[in-house]
Amino acid sequence: MSLDKLKSRLAVKLDKLASTGASKREERIITGRQPPRDGFGARYFLSGYEGRAFLRMNANAYLGLNFHPHVIEAEEKAARRFGTGPGAVRFISGTFEPHLRLEESLAAFHGREAGMLFSAAYATVMGVLPQLITNETLVVSDALNHNSIINAIRLSQPTAREVYDHLDTTRLCEIMEQHQGKVKRVIITTDGVFSMRGDFAPLDQISAISERYQECFAEGVITVVDDSHGVGAFGASGRGTEEKTAARADILIATLGKAFGVNGGYVVADKTVIDYLRETSPFYTYSNPITPAEAAAALAALEILDSGEGAALLNKIRELAARLRAGFLQRGCESITGEHPIVPLLIRDTAKTRELVRRLFDRNILATGLSYPVVPRGAEEIRFQISAEHTAKDIDYLLENI
Repeated sequence: MSLDKLKSRLAVKLDKLASTGASKREERIITGRQPPRDGFGARYFLSGYEGRAFLRMNANAYLGLNFHPHVIEAEEKAARRFGTGPGAVRFISGTFEPHLRLEESLAAFHGREAGMLFSAAYATVMGVLPQLITNETLVVSDALNHNSIINAIRLSQPTAREVYDHLDTTRLCEIMEQHQGKVKRVIITTDGVFSMRGDFAPLDQISAISERYQECFAEGVITVVDDSHGVGAFGASGRGTEEKTAARADILIATLGKAFGVNGGYVVADKTVIDYLRETSPFYTYSNPITPAEAAAALAALEILDSGEGAALLNKIRELAARLRAGFLQRGCESITGEHPIVPLLIRDTAKTRELVRRLFDRNILATGLSYPVVPRGAEEIRFQISAEHTAKDIDYLLENI
């Protein structure tokens, strides 16, 4: 068979992934949901574990809007009106009214001239960065940036790329100094909130550095921030790292698939930038958009976020995250200070991390362990993620089992 030689090579790589604990093939299948009761939040049922209801501490639907009745109703109504899928790419006949309304609303929410939807946040990053990187561009990236940023830079093949240690703006300045006169354009790209740790980029400092070196490069210095874990979960009104640091990225990328509880990604920026991306980004031009129903659901979620109800949900996840961090501290456990609903428990040992994840599962708690080689040795952790569907009783139950 034509695949025999390839399959043998792939099998070796699969075995290696399994032996190092990096395999992701064993997916737990959710078969149902138990609504909140008796002071506890929702529980989830898994295939193969009938009779057990699990506390889900590893999901990123931070505001619990994926089960909000208004969001579900908006999606159902739009599906009946527009159908279950767009049936075409945007520039042919795949643009529906909810797409435009959502793009306009997202741009207004972030104080930008225009917005643009993609099928996912990963596709957004891959569809934005390569279109801005030329053979005379330096790209500077935080060491802990998301895989999407790393792959987008690789795809782009810039004339130079530099990585600075996590949050090290002193090193960022050194890089800018070293490349003066060597490139025409600089792109500084970073996560807003970092997905593994829940800490955030000092966007105010990065923006100041960008401004300081603006005239040193013929085509300027551009900041591109992916705040997929920040928007809807961080900042007083849920506007993410920009709000938290009182700073602004030149180009902001985020997702509809986390706090908004739907699906898709987006970018907001000046109108000229968005017009250019609509013409040049293959992930937009040659790929169907999110469904009109998903766009309608995301619009409903945005309206909730930008309301008193949204403010209450944000306050709830802040309080629950603080409760979990305080509980870790009381038990002598190591975590990272902050307000974000990503609350890491630093174990710093691969075997102990895997053992605790197994023990939590035995006690009906779903948690994600990050062990070597996924993270460096000594940085092993369990990443807990707070949702507004959790309750104080849920947090206390988790702490009792740590």
